[in-house]
Amino acid sequence: MPLPLSGCSKLKFPNRRWVFSSSGGSWAQLAAAGPAGRKMKTAFSWVFNLVFPEQCRACGRPLSELSRVPVCSSCLETVSPLSADFFCVMCRTPFNTAFPLDEYGRCALCRNGLQGFDAAYCYGAYEGVLRRLIHLFKYERIRPLVGPLSEYMAAALPREQRFDLIVPVPLHWQRLWQRGFNQSALLAEALSRRCGIPLHNALRRRKPTVPQAGLSASDRRSNVAGAFAPAWRCQVFNRRVLLVDDVMTTGATIRACARTLKTAGAAYVAALTIARADRRQGLAQPVGNQEASAC
Repeated sequence: MPLPLSGCSKLKFPNRRWVFSSSGGSWAQLAAAGPAGRKMKTAFSWVFNLVFPEQCRACGRPLSELSRVPVCSSCLETVSPLSADFFCVMCRTPFNTAFPLDEYGRCALCRNGLQGFDAAYCYGAYEGVLRRLIHLFKYERIRPLVGPLSEYMAAALPREQRFDLIVPVPLHWQRLWQRGFNQSALLAEALSRRCGIPLHNALRRRKPTVPQAGLSASDRRSNVAGAFAPAWRCQVFNRRVLLVDDVMTTGATIRACARTLKTAGAAYVAALTIARADRRQGLAQPVGNQEASAC
């Protein structure tokens, strides 16, 4: 079922179009005032959007509500969880048939111990509206999208699992300076607040790497080989760690980070991403596309 998401208030975007900015308190007061307050808010939103029109950055339809997120509620609510008849019990890779899985439900990579992590979770497939939302957040710097995106991630996390720490996939300082923020760190911070799990920057990127986008699976593995190391005062020994990134395509970055955490003494490492490439549909494009995961 689509995940219902709450609205937020608007910011200025890079294209310098006029949009509304509010602290949120006045709108909460209007909503608390009952039907009259909600009608007043609806009327003001209609007038404001008539004067300062803004379109949904996912579907292009006019926005009818004041929000910091430039995406309509319909688009946010149409994002669906990844579904399949067959999943690997460890990495949650979807399959069309049970043939790639052994009697325990493990894929070839997991049963041969090649993944590096103990489990992997994601909310949806890296396609359609969800892919567009990730691109808006990551490449067009629409930071308020961290709210709905982290909500998707929290919904994908099994409730029975317990974690001691949340660790984001790090950026090299040069890439961080160029982009202005680490999208994985913002998602990890939001999840930490939402789930009540402490945030720990346990990893560092000790060498710059070329963007993963456009590389083959083997080149991606070579690209991140030796790229990660435990951070100073890394405190993951005997801890259950939730490793956070935005997208899993081939999984090379996630595996490299997980192995580094295990080497530092982590007892259990699970990866959590917003989306993953769905190989059942022949989605080779996200791996080669210049906007694919390029940490």
